[in-house]
Amino acid sequence: MEITGIVCEYNPLHIGHARMLRQLRERGTDAIVCAMSGNFVQRGEAAVADKSARAEMALRCGADLVLEIPTPWATATAETFARGGVGVLRRTGVVTSLAFGAEDADVEALQHVADALDSEAYRSALKTVPEDGATFAVRRQKAVAAVLGEEPAGLLSRPNNILAVEYIRALRGTGIRPVAIQRQGADHDAEGPEQDTVSAAYLRRLLKEERAEEALGYMPEAAARILEREILSGKAPADLLSCDRAILDRLRRMKEAEWARYDRGGEGLYHRLFQAAREAVSVADLLERAKTKRYPMARLRRMVLAAWLETDEIPEEIPYLRLLAASDTGRKLLRQMGEAPVLTKAADVAKLGGPAEELFRRESRWSDLYALACPTVQPCGADWRITPVLTGAEKEENSEKTAYSAVSAGSDPADGLLRSRSGLSPGARGPGGSADR
Repeated sequence: MEITGIVCEYNPLHIGHARMLRQLRERGTDAIVCAMSGNFVQRGEAAVADKSARAEMALRCGADLVLEIPTPWATATAETFARGGVGVLRRTGVVTSLAFGAEDADVEALQHVADALDSEAYRSALKTVPEDGATFAVRRQKAVAAVLGEEPAGLLSRPNNILAVEYIRALRGTGIRPVAIQRQGADHDAEGPEQDTVSAAYLRRLLKEERAEEALGYMPEAAARILEREILSGKAPADLLSCDRAILDRLRRMKEAEWARYDRGGEGLYHRLFQAAREAVSVADLLERAKTKRYPMARLRRMVLAAWLETDEIPEEIPYLRLLAASDTGRKLLRQMGEAPVLTKAADVAKLGGPAEELFRRESRWSDLYALACPTVQPCGADWRITPVLTGAEKEENSEKTAYSAVSAGSDPADGLLRSRSGLSPGARGPGGSADR
């Protein structure tokens, strides 16, 4: 059987994501297994909807199995994020290939760059690249250019390509085959529609600006209904802005030596953040004070989030697989997994003991903090109460083709999210798609 894995965030799941799931089916895959971030994501932010809702979106749009990437891996650098996602898929023992979107879907070219990054020639070249206040990403690209030339190194200038290279590096020795899918439609962080589709970043912006109807119009119908439900129940969109004072409280009480535990680059960034935390009046103010040309905002956000959540250690191995959602096909795959323990009920975590139980209990506490980011604050204990989302044999057909539309001509505002809890009217269908996380 051909079992395809995907490492994802689905934050939120949009038409491009659904298109990729459909394309994999058309290519002949027998089942799709997603390794998906939990309640916090790699940008150093809270996911717009919780992990159960986003796993349900994946299931309704074509996935068969959704497993959680634990928070320490999900909120780390691209390299560690990729290692965590691939680690989840590898431990299933059933995944045969990993599919990922890329701006340049040339596996051989991406493989050359991945090989270069692990070479002694690259490490030597990196030492010769002057810092000049440049980010590590820029310096790394220059070092690869010294080894392979400017054109191959240029692959590292695009966000999906960067993750693709890290996936390929993480796949070494796993027996899992990389499959690159050409990215279509809006760019990863595009701030507007392109071919009637948008990036996940733009969807998040619309949600932050309380333009939910417009955001839902760029999502597959099944995913939009789930997000609409979460919005109406006060659970979405989650935003760390709601936790501003709670985060500042934690950061202001930290000693400088404590900050050092979260400075994984070893460049002394923790000094800047320690000082900024003592002067800032908001998290946004803190980030602005600490930001320099050398330290991009995403890195600062990840470090602040790690300090708030206290994710100072990232184990080498993910000790269990947390099941979030499964179809009939997915449940059959579960019965074929033998290497890693699969956690389907939180009550069973005590049987695992050791690192697995410790990680789950910490994950539960992180979810309790996530609950503070919801529009309506949620109670503690969600990780102990949730059960996997399960579907029967029926499949959602052509899910990427039907979207809610608040931007289509002739749509009735009275049918909108904020006017009626009966749902949004089906509308226009965008032909394009993007495959960002």
